[in-house]
Amino acid sequence: MELILAATPLGNINDASARLKSAIESAEIIAAEDSRKFHRLASDLSVTFSARIISFFEGNEEERTVEILTLLKAGSSVLVLSDAGMPTISDPGFRLMRDAIDLGIPVRVIPGPSAVTTAIALAGLPTDRFVFEGFSPRSVGARGKFFDNLRNEERTIVWFEAPHRLADALHDAVGVFGSERRGAICREMTKKYEETIRAPLGELAMWAANNEVLGEITMVLEGAPLQAAQKNSAQMVARVGEFEQAGMDRRSAIATVAAELSISKRVVFTAMVEAKASVSTTSKI
Repeated sequence: MELILAATPLGNINDASARLKSAIESAEIIAAEDSRKFHRLASDLSVTFSARIISFFEGNEEERTVEILTLLKAGSSVLVLSDAGMPTISDPGFRLMRDAIDLGIPVRVIPGPSAVTTAIALAGLPTDRFVFEGFSPRSVGARGKFFDNLRNEERTIVWFEAPHRLADALHDAVGVFGSERRGAICREMTKKYEETIRAPLGELAMWAANNEVLGEITMVLEGAPLQAAQKNSAQMVARVGEFEQAGMDRRSAIATVAAELSISKRVVFTAMVEAKASVSTTSKI
């Protein structure tokens, strides 16, 4: 009885590990994100298997997790494979791994290719600290909030992007981060048409708007300067003060600063509240 998660190649079949091949050959049950892609993988690797294959993808993850846990508790071993990369990383598997651990079922991970770490290495941006944000939201409003929440993130930022939404997403990103923040579009990594475009965010947005974008995309963006949040908050508070001195009421001043900086009024309001609290605390001391 054992649950095994194994990483599969992003594209180049030669990235498959000997441990992955051995695990496929000896598996009793294989939970594959796409059974057709798994059979292609096995063929490309020239490995034979006798395992029972079950589908395990986002649409059936909840019910399949229950089924796989039942198989594990009955004494079976299960190998989980994504189409590419490591299961659980923006792919099914997290709930299964979590619940198996809670039940005391032995678990093991066979490491291998990762789009996240490959893109960070390719981008040439700081790698000592980074944050992975999964896929950006589809809707404009949710995507704007997604980027706004990362405005002052000091770590290198990594996220996955759909090729047909790349131009719109980068346009929205420029509105939040500005055009000068360094970034990289990592496309089709390890595959025949692999391409990495490294440039300031504004240039990346222009590239995406003027080119047909195909394939799998991983975005990497430079983090904000150290203490950017404090500096930005101070600037917002000072700007609101300027408008108030010019005769505006507080609400209108906050709305004007928000529009000026292309951010939500909530962000400016929060900065004002925190500044007031800070002054209050200092005066008590």
